[in-house]
Formats: sequence, structure tokens, C-alpha cells
Amino acid sequence: MGRAGVGMCPDAGRKDYRGNGPARSGVGAAATRLALAALAACLLLGLTASGASAVVRHLSAGRKVSYQPIHTVLAQPLFASPAAKKQKPLLYHGGPIMPANTNYAFYWAPPGSPPYAAHYQEGIDLYFERLAHDSGGRQNVDSVATQYGDAAGEHANYNSTFGGVLIDTNPYPPNGCTAAPTCLTDEQLQAELESYVKAHKLPTDLTHEYFILTPPGIESCFEAASLSCSAGSSSGAYCAYHSDITVNTGVIIYADDPYTYQVEGCDTGEHPSENPAEGTIQGGLSHEHNESITDPEISAWTDAEGWENGDKCRTFEPASEFGTPLGNATDGAPYNQVVDGGLYYYQQEFSNETLSCQQRLTPAAPTVKKVSPKNGPAAGGTTITLTGAGFEAGAGVRFGAQAAREVKFVSPTTLEAVSPEAAPGKVPVTVSTAYGTSEASRKSSFTFKKAKK
Repeated sequence: MGRAGVGMCPDAGRKDYRGNGPARSGVGAAATRLALAALAACLLLGLTASGASAVVRHLSAGRKVSYQPIHTVLAQPLFASPAAKKQKPLLYHGGPIMPANTNYAFYWAPPGSPPYAAHYQEGIDLYFERLAHDSGGRQNVDSVATQYGDAAGEHANYNSTFGGVLIDTNPYPPNGCTAAPTCLTDEQLQAELESYVKAHKLPTDLTHEYFILTPPGIESCFEAASLSCSAGSSSGAYCAYHSDITVNTGVIIYADDPYTYQVEGCDTGEHPSENPAEGTIQGGLSHEHNESITDPEISAWTDAEGWENGDKCRTFEPASEFGTPLGNATDGAPYNQVVDGGLYYYQQEFSNETLSCQQRLTPAAPTVKKVSPKNGPAAGGTTITLTGAGFEAGAGVRFGAQAAREVKFVSPTTLEAVSPEAAPGKVPVTVSTAYGTSEASRKSSFTFKKAKK
């Protein structure tokens, strides 16, 4: 049997993101059920036959892409497993992260191509500028990525810069795929980006990323044969994806962000800043940006099932995907991100520290793994060393119900504390920070000894 590709599946009439019924279907209920059943079988076969996880696809010539799936009536059971995703941490597989990210908005729009919506491009550019403005802080979801590092000792720092706008007016090549009137394969996108970067002597390293932003109606597919394609096509499977290109001068990190404003399955329709760019930011740009930072070559941070940090929060359930809204904009739309004063609504990112999706970095409560020495006189005055995680300057230490006489911050994994006077007996030693209090355990106990007569 030949391999079934996602794009070969029939179009069963997708629900919109909020589950408001079949979108532009026009078929009866019975026909809809039959079509959905056929599509479910085809889609599941296409995913399992590839031998890859649901969100990382292995293409020809050793290429790999990682994508954000569209929201359909079928995607939810196939892609979303919130409980499993929350419980399994991301694992490090040896690859690099991006220690900084200079982002380029790469608009490939030849003369005569369909126009972007009014203010769309300025909305994308402004978003990158705002990310750069808040760089280094904890105000938005980019801060969650900073906990991930690599074997070279680098971390995915929130060190963001807007490299500027790149306008490519070269004509599109002949269609490489057939899912839309203008349909480009990943190989064609790579070839154009590589040519442009070389011609303009642009950077090719792990601190720069290129976001390909094509006009409405310009769709893409991973390959001509598989026809796993962008959401606006007749074979929609993804909203956006990221990958890398090895070149003689280094590596080009890029993301394909097709136009997803008002495209079902990608754009929720919630636009607190009232700009069409939010359809693309929400529909994959933020997702791929954060996955690129933590896994630029798709070889660094994924869980045991192959999910990256963005995938684990693409749950299609508002509570876990977006979290609790911070408020509502003047048009009534919810927002969960404030970036340099701009209001946005897009997905959270996965935190290994809390094993949950977060809107911004919120470290886990501290943990105490060892206390040494484990005993001292009831009169107090014993200096102990606490070993654990999540410690910070200003942390409090308690011996049972009593506060330590003194606390010295040594490192995020080490504290020193001086015991108070207390009644003889064993008590738990706990550490408290703004993010919670460590759990009492046998490993974190201390015994006050009665004085010898």
C-alpha cells in the first residue's frame, strides 16, 4: 500500500476554531458524518504511516519541518492530549538553541500578487519591534523559553531584535504543488530564501531568523507528493512551520507563515489590537518563533513523543492553550499578552519547570533535596547548607514554624541558613520564594538535639 499523505484526504468541511459548526460545508448531516469518518481514517493513516510524530515531518533529502496543526473537528482528538502533554517534560537531544534572535519580516510579493490587508504588514513589523522593546523581561511568553539551554552552555535568552523588513519582488516559480492556484513547496521556499540571503549578504547563523510572509491566496505544501499543505489550500494541514537550511556559510533558520488572517482553523477571530496581522501572529508566527528559539534545527528540545514547546500548548482548549485572559480590549476581544503596551491573544508556551503551559515565565516553587548537617543543638546557631532548586535572593527559610536566624543566598541551587532556638525534635526545613514554598520531606528535615547534662 502506498503512503497516504494528509493532503490526499477529502475535504470534510472544517469547523471554525471556536467550534461553531461546519465551515462552508453545504452537505447534510449524514453526508457530513460520512465525510468526517473518511477524512479521519485518511488523516490518521497519513500521520502514522510517516513514522514521525504528528508535528515533525521527515521530508526528502533528510529535511525536517515542525508545524502548527490547524484546528479541525479531527485535529482535536489526533493532536491534542492536554493531560499527556502537561505531564511529560521536554527532553534535551543534544542540538543547539538560539542564544539570541534577530527577526526579519520577509515579504515575498511579486508585482500583481494579491494585496495584504490594510495595515497587515505594519502590524507584523510593529509586533517584532515590540518584542524587541520588551526583550530581557518577563512580560510575555518569550520569557518562558529562557529555561532551555544546550550542550555549549548557551540558553534561549529573551534577547530579541527586529532586523527589519525584507521585500522580495521576484516572481513565483511554476507551481510545485496543486492544492491552490499559487502553490509553493518547501523546497521552492528554501531556494528563494537562500538565493535572497546570499544576494544581499544577510546573516546565516543561529542568532537570526527569517519569517516568510506571503500574501493571501499564496499557499504552500511540504512536498508535491504528500500535499500536506497550508490551511488556506484545499489540503489544509498546518497554519505555519519552521525549519533550517544548511548553507556553506552556516545555517538559515526560517519559518513559513502563510497568510492566515480570517483563515479557519488558524485565526480565532479574537484581535484585541484590531489589526489583521494578529491572525498570522496567533495563527503560527508566535508558535514557530518560540519553537525556533528552543529547537532551531529540530534536534534540541522535544518530549518523548516529538512535541516541541509550542506543540505541547496547541491543545485547542482555551484554558490550556491561551490561559486566563488578562482582560478585554475595547472591542470586547480577550487578551493574554501585553507586549510594549500592545494587546495580543495567542498561545502559551510549555515550561519544564512547572510542567504546564504559561503566558509568561513563572518559575516553580523551590525544592529542597538535601540539608547538611541534619542536626544541631536546640539552642540554635547551626549553619546548614540547603541544596535544591528554585532558590533566589530574598528567599526565606523556616525550621518547622520558626524562621531561620540568618539566610545567605549562594546560588539558585544552594542556600545557607542559621538555625533558631527550638524545642528538641525533628522538624521540616522549608524554603519560600515569591513562587511558593518547598514541600516538607524526610530529605529536608533537621533535628534539634537536647543539650547534654
